[in-house]
Amino acid sequence: MKTTDDTIRQGKRRGLPGIAALLMAVSMLPATAMADYTWNFPTPVTPIARDTLKIHNEFMIIIGVLFAVVFAIMIYSMIKHRKSVGHQAAKFSGPTGTVQWIWALVPFGILLFIDFVLMGIPAYHAVIDMEDTKTKADMVLKVTGLQWKWQYEYPESGIKFISNMSTPREQIANKDAKGEHYLLEVDNEVVLPVGKKVRILLTATDVIHTWWVPQFGVKRDAVPGFLRETWVKIEEPGVYRGQCAELCGKDHGFMPVVVRAVPEPEYAAWVEKKKGEQAAAAAGADRAWSKDELLAKGKEVYEAQCAVCHQPDGKGMPPAFPALAGSKMVNGPLLSPEGKLLKDSHVDRVLHGKEGTAMQAFAGTLNDVELAAVITYERNALGNSKGDLIQPAQIKALR
Repeated sequence: MKTTDDTIRQGKRRGLPGIAALLMAVSMLPATAMADYTWNFPTPVTPIARDTLKIHNEFMIIIGVLFAVVFAIMIYSMIKHRKSVGHQAAKFSGPTGTVQWIWALVPFGILLFIDFVLMGIPAYHAVIDMEDTKTKADMVLKVTGLQWKWQYEYPESGIKFISNMSTPREQIANKDAKGEHYLLEVDNEVVLPVGKKVRILLTATDVIHTWWVPQFGVKRDAVPGFLRETWVKIEEPGVYRGQCAELCGKDHGFMPVVVRAVPEPEYAAWVEKKKGEQAAAAAGADRAWSKDELLAKGKEVYEAQCAVCHQPDGKGMPPAFPALAGSKMVNGPLLSPEGKLLKDSHVDRVLHGKEGTAMQAFAGTLNDVELAAVITYERNALGNSKGDLIQPAQIKALR
């Protein structure tokens, strides 16, 4: 089979101009090559996504027909009434006659019919269906956007967890080969049952984020101070990936969404497993942890929650993200002599954050063990060597 360059040269030998030769080459490309340049919606797996695709296809047909008709009339008029065949331009201004009014009002009426009947009615029903989040909803999922991760809550089950991107930083820095799901993989997937209507509540703690999963047909803003709604009913088991679709700051491109849809029995088993993990984490706050245990756990928490801003080596990106290495705050006192919280101390900053900065409050997103571990790690790693530690039980008492 000849290559594209060979085909272009062949066309030029036949006396075709360059553009015509190129068009000839493109027309002779195999279908498999052309398939690489096709674009379409991902396969829909929810009623919303299926309706969106259906309406999109219908609208494209209508628009395509209008385009063809209008341009056919234009081209016909330009060729049929050109000056070279003896036609003279009419001399009038404004709609002075019946014909002019007909030519203005008839196309206007046709477009009104198309907009309101052929396009408006289907779109209206689809939008009403999209906004009906409460009718026959089987469960609720609350999604909270944070810089730069997602928090998920299952109110009926009492489950709550943070989902961070898990793509290794070595891949992002081009030190390792990119994985199959580069930038679209997380440490904690959302798990939802197949065939159940899930009402999704969305909000944010800092700036506007957008929760978007293309195959669900769902893309809804999560706005600080507001509770917004949407819903999904996943029809097929599988893993579905999306991301934040709102420019939300430095690591906007590192906020993936991963949803695993499973049959109902498998979902029930996951719920029980997650409840057990949370119960074990809560129980962990009641025992004394060794320094080595806290350091190991703290390293894990730091890399998942803190390294994105303060960097893996703790040197930060001043002034927006201050360094932890050698920080006066990190190397300051843990608690008061009476064991109480000191304002603007290391513990206070991790628990409650700092208003007006990117430093968020972790008291509501990390458990007692994780908080104690990451504080201990920051004070004894990243260039710091305070030698002290704080126990999960102390964090529990400070809440």
